[in-house]
Amino acid sequence: MSCDAPLKPIKPKQTEQANTNVSEEKKTMSSTMVRREMPEFEMDAFDSKTGHYTTVSSKDYEGKWVAICFYPADFTFVCPTEIAAMNAKYDEFQAMGVEILPVSVDSKFSHKRFVETEPVLAGLKLTMGADTTQQVSRDFGVLIEEEGVALRGRFLFNPSGICVAQEVQADSVGRNVNEFLRQIEAWQYATETGEVCPAGWRPGKKTLPVNTDAEKMTGRVGDYITVEEILS
Repeated sequence: MSCDAPLKPIKPKQTEQANTNVSEEKKTMSSTMVRREMPEFEMDAFDSKTGHYTTVSSKDYEGKWVAICFYPADFTFVCPTEIAAMNAKYDEFQAMGVEILPVSVDSKFSHKRFVETEPVLAGLKLTMGADTTQQVSRDFGVLIEEEGVALRGRFLFNPSGICVAQEVQADSVGRNVNEFLRQIEAWQYATETGEVCPAGWRPGKKTLPVNTDAEKMTGRVGDYITVEEILS
């Protein structure tokens, strides 16, 4: 696939069940969500801004940029630092039109207690999804079945409901919210302009020309942009 081609969703493969005519999507842990449509979901949640319990569903995010951010568990060490970092940048996410939904397999009651007792989460504005059935984590491919918790999985969906970026990693290291904001800026710019963004792109830096003559561009990107410009 050319990097300047229009983004289209990848349809999930279908597998036939033995001795039946019924087909179902084959789900495996950590299978890529990129270029797939957001799985449908509905679950309980805790709205930290209001202090009330609520529900959230995939329908709430139709036509919006949204980051679905899975984390292993409440009352852990790295998880609250990630949530706090996202919350600290809440106004920036809102200015970019991006909704944020942290999700773990904990209950909405656990989320409430977690927010109320963890000092670093003071002033939290985020709604936190409670995937108590573990089905949402499973559908996104981040559930560790034998442990019953999710990996650190962060998924960015565009307004068409297509996943354009994901980052999945193990428990011990938190993710970088500033890098995530940079990626969102790049994705929004690429979506709006049709241009493509080189590594490390930020607003004001060079994008790459969308050349309809692919042969001219092949192997000659260095004629247009240098390594120093990429890393600056």
